[in-house]
Amino acid sequence: MTARILSIGTATPPTTITQDRIRDFFAQQPDCDRLTQRLIRATFDAAQIERRHTVLRELGDPGRDGIFVDAAGALRSPGTALRNAEYIRLAPELSRRAAQSALDEAGMPASRITHVVTVSCTGCFAPGPDFRIVRDLGLASSTERYHLGFIGCAAAFPALRAAERFCAAQPDAAVLVVCTELCSLHIRPSTSPDQIVSSSVFADGSAAAVITADAAERPGLDLERFGTTLTSEGEKDMAWTIGDDGFEMVLTGEVPRIIGREIRAAVDGFLDGEVPTAWAVHPGGRSILDRVQAGLELAPEALQASRAVLRDYGNMSSATVMFILRELLHDDTVGDGARIAGLAFGPGLTVESALFTKRTAAVVPSAGAERHLAAAG
Repeated sequence: MTARILSIGTATPPTTITQDRIRDFFAQQPDCDRLTQRLIRATFDAAQIERRHTVLRELGDPGRDGIFVDAAGALRSPGTALRNAEYIRLAPELSRRAAQSALDEAGMPASRITHVVTVSCTGCFAPGPDFRIVRDLGLASSTERYHLGFIGCAAAFPALRAAERFCAAQPDAAVLVVCTELCSLHIRPSTSPDQIVSSSVFADGSAAAVITADAAERPGLDLERFGTTLTSEGEKDMAWTIGDDGFEMVLTGEVPRIIGREIRAAVDGFLDGEVPTAWAVHPGGRSILDRVQAGLELAPEALQASRAVLRDYGNMSSATVMFILRELLHDDTVGDGARIAGLAFGPGLTVESALFTKRTAAVVPSAGAERHLAAAG
């Protein structure tokens, strides 16, 4: 039996920031010289992002004095402990909202869930996000729990792969995968080009999926196969470490170029000649999508869903590709049997690949209709 995603639920914080407003906010920081201001404006304007969501209310409310911004509009530098405390306070509720949305859309009672897989690289605590999902949704205390931490933007596909393995081993399993990232908790004032790039794209959000092999005739996305490729370089170009004033993201300009050089070999080895109907490519940034499109010689419309999510939500790390899959799941132009290829990129530099088959609702004829058809035959 093939494991199938029955539903994908999403949740974002209530504070929305527009790209031009947050661009001006960073450019107006006290320590910004003219060269840094020009770099900030050019980087933010090139990102092809219109809006993002954040748990930091002070970013959306000029003049509000908060943990991260003072009343004069200057960006503070809180320590890692304080940032992580905010993650502990805010991430579980966002996860609960996304997970409940997925359960509601699937029409699945919480009591039916047998496994929980949580994903995050923007905070940590124990008992962790997996424990909170079980407690906050009222799942059975015997629910198996797993957490994938610090895998970065590519982590959603390993989580779905784990769900597929659980379903293969236990055909009646029902797995809840929840990816939640609060990237904005790690913003900081900086003149570093790497940090400016990070500030221009990262955002907050959560996405959850319900997966089971006991799907009968229900619509969804079949989990066909997964692949992992380590590129020959890039270990130091995309990295995520813990510093004294938050998690420190390294995202150099080499990342899009490395992906552009190596994506063809990685994808050809995974797809083995198959031509997908649609693509779900993690939008680490506009330049990454551009390199994937050029490297795979894709038509501009092939990455439409990825670019739309980047435009409206920014880069929410591991949750982002789940938002894209939700778009394709509900896109009527992507029909029954469509093959969807997924790509996500993480530290290492790692390419995670996935292949899905879309299934639409099947019409099951009534007993009377079946007799009529048999007689007509």
